Amino acid sequence: MWHTLPRRHSILPFSRRSRPWEQSKSVSVVNLKLRMKEIANWALNVATMRGASYADARIVSQRSRALTTKNGKVGSASDAESTGMSVRVLADGAWGFAASENLSRAGVEATAARAVEIARASAQVKQQDVRLAPEKPVTAEWVTPHVIDPFAISVEQNIALLLNIDSELRAVAGITLAETNLNFNREEQWFISSEGSDIHQTKYSAGAGYTAYAFAGNEIQKRSYPNSYGGQWQNKGYELIEELKLRQNARRIAEEAVALHHAEQCPEGTFDIILDSSQLGLQIHESIGHPIELDRVLGMEANFAGTSFLTLDKLRTLRYGSEMVNVVADARQEHGPGLGTFGFDDEGVPAQCTPIITDGLFTGYLSSRETAHTIGESRSGGTLRAEGWNRLPMIRMTNISLLPGEKPLSLEELIASTDHGILMQTNRSWSIDDKRYNFQFGCEIGWEIKHGKRMRMVKNPSYSGITTEFWNALDTICSRDEWTLWGTPNCGKGQPQQVMGTGHGAAPSLFRKIKVGSAYKGS
Repeated sequence: MWHTLPRRHSILPFSRRSRPWEQSKSVSVVNLKLRMKEIANWALNVATMRGASYADARIVSQRSRALTTKNGKVGSASDAESTGMSVRVLADGAWGFAASENLSRAGVEATAARAVEIARASAQVKQQDVRLAPEKPVTAEWVTPHVIDPFAISVEQNIALLLNIDSELRAVAGITLAETNLNFNREEQWFISSEGSDIHQTKYSAGAGYTAYAFAGNEIQKRSYPNSYGGQWQNKGYELIEELKLRQNARRIAEEAVALHHAEQCPEGTFDIILDSSQLGLQIHESIGHPIELDRVLGMEANFAGTSFLTLDKLRTLRYGSEMVNVVADARQEHGPGLGTFGFDDEGVPAQCTPIITDGLFTGYLSSRETAHTIGESRSGGTLRAEGWNRLPMIRMTNISLLPGEKPLSLEELIASTDHGILMQTNRSWSIDDKRYNFQFGCEIGWEIKHGKRMRMVKNPSYSGITTEFWNALDTICSRDEWTLWGTPNCGKGQPQQVMGTGHGAAPSLFRKIKVGSAYKGS
């Protein structure tokens, strides 16, 4: 499920808090690492003494900056930091979990004791013992590759950029509302396990975007850039903001929002459709990413997010899509700076690439150490992640990407090869059932294609279908030069809910004979 408004922890400004492990501001990196290990070992020792067969501790320090503007004024501004620790244990064959922001020895030991107590209580109602796939202990350091620390840029500079974009958007006659946003995150994590893993990771992410709205009569039209629902996000530093060319595209986006009021309604019927890479990223998220989460398949996550049509009998037997469809779950840095990129997941498993769909055949799930054996795997797929220090890690999407076509092909060449179809860009709405099978998506803007040429602009384009039928209709994918790794920062899952980032790589693609229209009938 993809939420438009991510939930944030209730946190205090960092200037009003002190890190309990810091004896002075000049604590060296080496001393800090030793201090983190000492704190974690307090927890592991207590858990072991109280009978835990396995234990891990995660100490997480997070900083976030979120800024928005609305019609020439600052809409919201926050710069906050949060630090805490969680302890996860196995006792009597069941999980126990507890978390606290109290990192004193007494606080840490109490947290570990509580985790064991919860595990023993959980064991009273377990159906079977938890089985963990083996994983070699690792000692490692990992940092998101970045050029510019986003927090080195002042809030004043950030707001000045957003107001400049806002002004550009509202300079176009007919624009009645302009909204912009800028977001930065840094998460530093120490993971220590009773098996011997000692991992320190620092992850950076940045995101930015804006939307221009045009209200006329009883109709609202909008255009977003670089994508809707928060724009583009990646695991990078401030350099991402410079790469996005935000100001340079503002006038064009605003002009398109106004022009949509004069465009004709998208025709209804069965058409060939071309989806731009950002819309295809959402399609991947909802109709591939969620149904391959093994906890959903096994009924472990059904309360909040539903189940999945991808029951275990479909592994390596279901024709998910056409032979053009090759999808991977890839958390490795070499895949790109996606929000699902990391060095190690939150139970110490190294980042991996798992083939999900291979030449159209369904070949893999997102798994954890606990669930790997259910699909006959001897090792976790490395996808267990938590939103922060006070949440239990669960199976989450990494970078779920549709690989590009092998033959050189641009979007314009793809359009030229299409006799009659609709090009749809930028998501506006989505709906999909709890098994991720029947869906309907709407886009912000479309163009009718006739005889290989982009013709009239059309408004309110939408399409619908059934997941496997849709992916089997995939005919052509543009090549690597058109491929983008999009970031979705607001995927919600779990109870209590966790909102996390995922990545989805895609290039513009052509689908044959898709049902178009009806989503915005009468609007």
